[in-house]
Amino acid sequence: MQQTCSNPWCAQPFEVTAEDLAFLEKLSPTIGDVKESLPPPTRCPDCRQQRKKVWRNERSLHRRTCSLCRKSIVSIYREETKFPVYCSSCFFSDNWEPTATGRAFVTSEPMMEQMRKLQAAAPRIALLSKSSENSDFTNHSGNNRNSYLSIAVFSSEDVLYSRHVFSSRQIVDCTTVLKNSELLYESSWVKDCYNSTYLIDCSSATDCHCCIDLIGCNHCFLCSNLRNKSYCIRNKQLTREAYEKEKIGCQGRWSRLQSMLEAFAAWRKDSTIYRNLHLTNCDQSSGDYLTDCRNMVRCFEGSNAEDFRYCDDFSSQAQPCRDCMDCNNFNTCELLYEVHGQVNGYGNIATNFSYDVRNCYYIDNCHNCENCFGCIGLHHKQYCILNKQYTKEEYEEILPRIIQHMRSTGEWGEFFPMTLCPFSYNVTLAQEHHPLSKEEVLHRGWRWEDPTDDIPKLHRIIPTTELPDAIDEVTDDILHAAIACQTTKRPFRITRQELEFYRSMRLPLPRFHPDERFWRRVALQNPRKLWKRTCMQCSKSIETTFAPERPEKVVCESCYLAEVY
Repeated sequence: MQQTCSNPWCAQPFEVTAEDLAFLEKLSPTIGDVKESLPPPTRCPDCRQQRKKVWRNERSLHRRTCSLCRKSIVSIYREETKFPVYCSSCFFSDNWEPTATGRAFVTSEPMMEQMRKLQAAAPRIALLSKSSENSDFTNHSGNNRNSYLSIAVFSSEDVLYSRHVFSSRQIVDCTTVLKNSELLYESSWVKDCYNSTYLIDCSSATDCHCCIDLIGCNHCFLCSNLRNKSYCIRNKQLTREAYEKEKIGCQGRWSRLQSMLEAFAAWRKDSTIYRNLHLTNCDQSSGDYLTDCRNMVRCFEGSNAEDFRYCDDFSSQAQPCRDCMDCNNFNTCELLYEVHGQVNGYGNIATNFSYDVRNCYYIDNCHNCENCFGCIGLHHKQYCILNKQYTKEEYEEILPRIIQHMRSTGEWGEFFPMTLCPFSYNVTLAQEHHPLSKEEVLHRGWRWEDPTDDIPKLHRIIPTTELPDAIDEVTDDILHAAIACQTTKRPFRITRQELEFYRSMRLPLPRFHPDERFWRRVALQNPRKLWKRTCMQCSKSIETTFAPERPEKVVCESCYLAEVY
């Protein structure tokens, strides 16, 4: 079935396959004894993901007051939000009744307009950071110590300005660090790595710098595609003595670091071989960065899953996730459609940021609930509609009439509209994967916010031109000043913990604001899009996230393995 994307800023043709339709029928819920079939999607897969990701503010954190206990808290919501925001302790307490904001469904308004009115009254949780110590400025995280401005960090210590870090310690400015890594700086997609800087796609690497695609290597500099090697520079084998005579690394100097990074950029472009996709132990799967998956259609960055279509950022610790379509940022779930941000979910449709929920539809910020429809901010509830409590019999009698009403308005099967989202476009995951300019965002009627920095009064803000070149020349006075970002001019602070890390790793002070450093790492990632091109070695047709016009040497899996091994 050929469709045209209903998003007026896209209007691109896309195909709804017979497999898509069969999948939707499988996901369609049964209310009472009636199966409520889901209609075909009206937007293309990219626009469907964009619409959900605008609801995910990971990194824009704010000081505000808990609307219930009045304590100062950290939240993903600004102080000026219309709806109440509760700290985690208050939200899950018995000090308020979540159904107090309940209201009856009416047929005179679209369902999303009724959700908009409920949205202004129902409390939401400030952020999710559980069982952590000295880690207030972390989100979607748990079981951490001494971590700051980091997202999706678990069972880790001393993590600064990073995202997706698991069971690791002393990690600064990194993205996706897995399994017992330590002392890493500016690295992405690494695991079991130690005392290294500027690594990309490396595992079991120690004392390596400016390297890409290494496994089991140590003491390597400006290298790529190596396996179980030691003491290499630019992929050339040296003796230990010859390697140690070279001035490896930046030697704590900003000027030397810039020369290193220029050489690393050229090496990645001209001297590195790239396999077309990262699929490990996968069967019948399309996408990238998938592990232990089968029967996947256009999915990205996930593990331990079966029978997914158009899904991003997922995993499961026990049994595989199964049977999900158009979902992102979820864990250990089954039978989901149009879902964002979920853990331990089953049989849910169009839900946002809701954990431990079953058979729920059109809910937002609800936790430990089942059989709820059109609700916001509930926990430990069932058989609620628009936050109003019903009996099981009443729920099953009313709900089919609501779904029929939503069919008539074109809302059934669609995710929440972007106009209901409480965040500005540019502070959400949508800006990372579907970047737009400020003018484009405002033209579409969405919100944009220019960054502001809550910097206390300091005795000076230092331009980067006045910073010492060498870390050895930096005194503790820097802790009482701010630095003006070399690119954006936004001021940022250096913390004691951060300064000690730079000194121990022999790294110069950064010249860029943490947000600018983040966006520079994002720029190194390939888009979550697949192109057809030919292997640059054997000319076989391949699928890859490297656009056809890009100059890197991209090869099929067979040619890659022959080259690397």
